[in-house]
Amino acid sequence: MSVLVVGVSHKSAPVSLLEQVTLGVGTADLVLADLRAAGPISEAVVVSTCNRVEVYADTEGFHAGVDAVSDLLVRLSGVPLDELKRHLYVHWEGQAVLHLFQVASGLDSMVVGESQILGQLRRAYTAARDSGAGPILHELFQTALRVGKRAHSETGIDGAGRSLVTVGLERAVAAVGPLEGRSVLVVGAGSMGALTGATLRRAGVGEIVVANRTAGNAKRLADHLDGTGVGLDGLEAALRGADVVVSSTGATGVVVQREVVARAVAARSGRPLALLDLALPRDIDASVRDLPGVHLIDLSSLQEQLAATESGADVEAVRALVATEVASFLALQRAARVAPTVVALRSRADEVVSAELARLATRLPGLDAQSTGEVQAAVRRVVSTLLHTPTVRVKELTEAPDGLSYAEALRELFGLDRAAPAAVTATVVAPAVHDEAGRIRRLDGEGAP
Repeated sequence: MSVLVVGVSHKSAPVSLLEQVTLGVGTADLVLADLRAAGPISEAVVVSTCNRVEVYADTEGFHAGVDAVSDLLVRLSGVPLDELKRHLYVHWEGQAVLHLFQVASGLDSMVVGESQILGQLRRAYTAARDSGAGPILHELFQTALRVGKRAHSETGIDGAGRSLVTVGLERAVAAVGPLEGRSVLVVGAGSMGALTGATLRRAGVGEIVVANRTAGNAKRLADHLDGTGVGLDGLEAALRGADVVVSSTGATGVVVQREVVARAVAARSGRPLALLDLALPRDIDASVRDLPGVHLIDLSSLQEQLAATESGADVEAVRALVATEVASFLALQRAARVAPTVVALRSRADEVVSAELARLATRLPGLDAQSTGEVQAAVRRVVSTLLHTPTVRVKELTEAPDGLSYAEALRELFGLDRAAPAAVTATVVAPAVHDEAGRIRRLDGEGAP
């Protein structure tokens, strides 16, 4: 297994570039279709969230895989390669496994410890299951999801990083004052909108208005919050009365236009307005920050504050858990890489023994059944004894840095057909990752195989 990760995230790129890549990637189906058409890639999963766009691929080679994925991202996003490659990160084989396990555990999130990433990874894999993912990425993603669940159930990582909503609302309070009794507008009726509304209600706000493209969805969420639901055609009126606006629609274009905010501000008699944009791509026109009395808080402005949460005992506990899980996963995969060779060797030995016993039967036709059985058992016992030590040792030696080379030597020494282990892999043994955890490579391929 040669797993490659090529991605861009809030840690590697400014929000504006990340937004451009996210918009360009669009639906995973189209990306997966293009990747399957690329010669070196046999399987792929596209993870696209508000904080990252990552392509996980099983590829024939490092450089060919990086070129295929990066060229596709350039084509879809319109970002020139020279600019994009400054912000792309590349992980290969063992390092790719480590990165995915860290992502699943919430260690790589903007808000450390957030659990939404587990659902996002599950949806990404489900989207690819019928079109882009195969047995290699299936095993990798299923293990990553299990590791993420362990991290949240066995440590206190959930509380390591404060909620993105909470941090953003703290900034809003600094701009307009305490939330108690304030009028708020929630744009978007999805899961983030529901979380925002619940947080605001606990903070003691006054009126809550929920605006959504589908008015029915806005009303359903508003009813849970004892608020009012409106369609986006009621956005401007709601802006006039709100003190705080939180937007997180997941739309692919700007939802809150500058001219709409400008007209609303003109009717507010100078009251300050805090706009919290938690969406990527962004919901709110960034130029509204130039309007008098408007305070725009977006993901870009929250990054530095949120980075301070990436420490603490719970975070270290998850890092240790992830390190153990990565070592275990790679060990199992190394064993799985050797197993087909061992199975093929024993199969070859059985063929040789059967052929020799058949010849013996023609040479000694008068041998009685009991004697024949004894001879057969003795021959098979001798062959099994001779094979026992090399097959056990080759499994043990896979723990060494060059462990898989011993399996290669076994194939050469016994003259095994290279197709035999491959056939076993396809029918019996799950594919495996390489034996070593590859270090992070730059896009230019430094340190790559």
